[in-house]
Amino acid sequence: MRWFYVLPVLLFAALVAVFAISLVRSVDTPPDMLQSALIDKPAPRVPLPALDGNAIAFSPQDVAAGHVTVLNVFASWCVPCRAEAPALAQLATLKGVALYGLVYRDTAPRARAFLDELGNPYSRIDLDGDGRAGIEWGVYGVPETFIIDGKGIVRLRYPGPIVGSALTDTILPAIERAQNQG
Repeated sequence: MRWFYVLPVLLFAALVAVFAISLVRSVDTPPDMLQSALIDKPAPRVPLPALDGNAIAFSPQDVAAGHVTVLNVFASWCVPCRAEAPALAQLATLKGVALYGLVYRDTAPRARAFLDELGNPYSRIDLDGDGRAGIEWGVYGVPETFIIDGKGIVRLRYPGPIVGSALTDTILPAIERAQNQG
């Protein structure tokens, strides 16, 4: 008769332990370790306006136009975005690769001032002022960079700034693979 009272308490304790372990594991996983649900899937088809009158917007068709697209998500308030400016300038010189910018949760005047200060490596720039397109892309924060093959299939999500060996060890090899796949 005693087990009749003890068994539900033990089952409840075991259930609480399972939930607690699951919660702790998910909190301990940094966003840069999370896999993107977009890998090997078509890029989101989210049309956005151009950053401003001095920028050209990119459309969903532009990321599937036969060339590899590097989509860099950035914001003027993002300190690591400043650090990756030299790497983005290098990417802008690659033949057969289009470098597009997606301004995330920012205003056009602030983003334009940021680009005027650091240089504008992007051939096209869209403005996602409210962050809704970022949700479609699965953006956790800025900067993030996506490599998209010529058919519009996402091949890499790189969270964080492109600094140090990230360009040579991760981004350039992903671009080469995307050129071979698309």
